[in-house]
Amino acid sequence: MKEIWTATAGDLSQRREPIATPETTNGPGAAVPIVIDPTRRYQYWEGAGAALTDSSAYLFMTAMDADQRHRILTELFDPAQAGLSTLRISMGSCDFSSQRYYSYDALPEGVMSDSGMTYFSIGQGKPGSPEATKDMKYVVPVLQEIMAINPGVRILASPWSAPAWMKDSGRLDGAGHLRLGQYCGNGYRPRDTVDAAYARYFVRFIEAYQKLGIPISAVTMQNEPSNNPPWPMTIWTPEQLVRWGVDYLRPALDRSFPEVEIFFGDDGLRFFSRPVSDYMTPVEALSFAGTAMHTYSGLPKWVVNATRQFPGWRSVMSERRCMLDERVDEASHIMFGEIGIGLVRQGVGMIDLWNLALDEQGLPSWARTMGRRGVITVDSRTGGIKRNLEYFMLRNFGQDVPVGARRVASTSHTLDGRTGGLGSVAFVRDDGELSVILYNPTGVPIRAALTVNGWGADWRPVSVPAFGTVSCHMSDSERLNRSTVPEDDQFVVHMTPHPADDHDEGEDDQD
Repeated sequence: MKEIWTATAGDLSQRREPIATPETTNGPGAAVPIVIDPTRRYQYWEGAGAALTDSSAYLFMTAMDADQRHRILTELFDPAQAGLSTLRISMGSCDFSSQRYYSYDALPEGVMSDSGMTYFSIGQGKPGSPEATKDMKYVVPVLQEIMAINPGVRILASPWSAPAWMKDSGRLDGAGHLRLGQYCGNGYRPRDTVDAAYARYFVRFIEAYQKLGIPISAVTMQNEPSNNPPWPMTIWTPEQLVRWGVDYLRPALDRSFPEVEIFFGDDGLRFFSRPVSDYMTPVEALSFAGTAMHTYSGLPKWVVNATRQFPGWRSVMSERRCMLDERVDEASHIMFGEIGIGLVRQGVGMIDLWNLALDEQGLPSWARTMGRRGVITVDSRTGGIKRNLEYFMLRNFGQDVPVGARRVASTSHTLDGRTGGLGSVAFVRDDGELSVILYNPTGVPIRAALTVNGWGADWRPVSVPAFGTVSCHMSDSERLNRSTVPEDDQFVVHMTPHPADDHDEGEDDQD
């Protein structure tokens, strides 16, 4: 069996550095034992990626020339390189936008509603042209290039806000509620309500993207429905999302795009402080593919209120932002530990981080949200690239864990990915291909020894660097990806302060 082993240190002094295949020993000795059991199988692995915000797409289109852009997009999405296979996009504007906030159904003066989506538009002009607007200006051309590199990339779309005329606030920016149950058409039928019009808005969005060669695989009904920020947002209760999803969105999609899935939630763990089954029946749950979650705050035990609710449901992590100034240990605990080990062991089968790319100041952002970084940092003057810790977490999965593999049982000495000892996740394909990621949440290297149920007393000892990972990929096929990470460009990253947590302000959660 062919094998690839790599090591990544939390301080990036090792960056997926190839290491020698460990010699087999007849026992773990003093090393920490990690036992993998392929007979105990859990969720399918669906992929890893990040959000292509307007801000990220703007940098690809304006800070880089065509060759630079194609090189980095190929590196990120080519299955023979970093192998990212999912993307999240916003339906209309989010806070990280280079353009003034917009929706797809802005009304001219004097027009009060648009039940039939007469004014619907994702933008005008040829994709990427100077005169292009809205999504057509930056997001669409970058997506088209990514899809040409890897046509299998799965796209999850989420709205930050409904069009202003559909909200009780009458504004796109700032939170407001959908005008649920209010009539906006010519009559008093369910199809004449704002509820039905908003479902048509989703269908028109999917149609517009499909015509451009960009298939939408799944949607969420609302990004962070419990959040109340100054940028575009719509507030919903969980019960409202259930009713609208079951009665309006799922039927509208079934008539035109029955294969497009809906993931429920798309919010922080506080949204899941109650089990989803408290306000949704098993029959209603059939309208949804599963849950989507963010993990900025809340209690780790609430994850199961999302991931273990209904048979057949799947779980995705649809957002976690990347910060500029977190310490090595904290950044590693979040990315390698809480997400890469903790959430995956709790049933999450797909990971999408926040901005795929931001510049050296954590910009652009129409909301002027500061203190963030992208999966990669782009020099806004030269198009140079720095690959951040988030990149290496995603690449561990993209390069070494085949989409469609199943997570299997493996020993883990950390419950939450940040405390205790060595953590692990393991995956097996039906043909026996094996992938393992180990994470060391301590500040000193840990000696580990890995074995598989069926190997007998054979063990593979390996050293896992401080706050870092070791990945192992074994296969009898020629699919093993031996590509290495390019060197970073050299430029200064300007640290910018970030405010208090704008997603979840206030005191820590209590039991």
